[in-house]
Amino acid sequence: MRLPTGLSISPALAPVVVGFLPTTVLVGTLVRSFSGTGWTHQHTQLGRQYREPPPEAIGLYRRRMTELTFRLRPLVEDDLPMFRRFALEPGLIGLDWAGYRDPEVAVRRFAKDNYLDPEDGRLMVEVEPEHTAAGFVSFRAGLYSGLAKYWEIGIALLPEWRGRGIGWRAQTMLCDYLFSISPARRIEARRHGENIAEQKSLVKAGFQLEGVVRAGEFRDGQWRDGQIFSRLRDDPAPSV
Repeated sequence: MRLPTGLSISPALAPVVVGFLPTTVLVGTLVRSFSGTGWTHQHTQLGRQYREPPPEAIGLYRRRMTELTFRLRPLVEDDLPMFRRFALEPGLIGLDWAGYRDPEVAVRRFAKDNYLDPEDGRLMVEVEPEHTAAGFVSFRAGLYSGLAKYWEIGIALLPEWRGRGIGWRAQTMLCDYLFSISPARRIEARRHGENIAEQKSLVKAGFQLEGVVRAGEFRDGQWRDGQIFSRLRDDPAPSV
């Protein structure tokens, strides 16, 4: 998966409740109660509800995921070692490795605005109750024809948290957050052509493939194609 600056992630599986903390940070958690008519997921800020099949119908991922909760939150100083690792450890960010980078860039940016610039920011993906940072999501604003605002998003998880039911749900939460704080109608995501798992993840998060970006990136010694996905404000909500 590509961040606006490049990074990677994998798909997710389980039900999520989405809401806001007093600081307007999105929170996700797995619903564990069962009313007899199915799992219910509430988006408390936007007033939406999503329904899931009864527990007996959701099988394996229910058993794997019912104890895992996570949220999106602002960065804190203790998160900075993760960004140093992304800059210095080849392969940690998967296909987006583009050589060694200054590990203090994140430190300087954190000191400037905590990565909370309203046009270009990041939020941490935190697994609870351990309060462990599993990775981060990013967002950057753009304009089409100088008038139509859109967002480009990305996500990166540490390897031990990939494939565990966090990725596409964190991206869904980020989309809900961005649509709630701005009138933008469109959110984009650009991905490596080889990353089939992430392409499926975006589709589950409500995105549609728009096309191939020919020779859109230089990686591992050659120019490579990418793919561009989008989700519009009035697209059908993801079936979670």
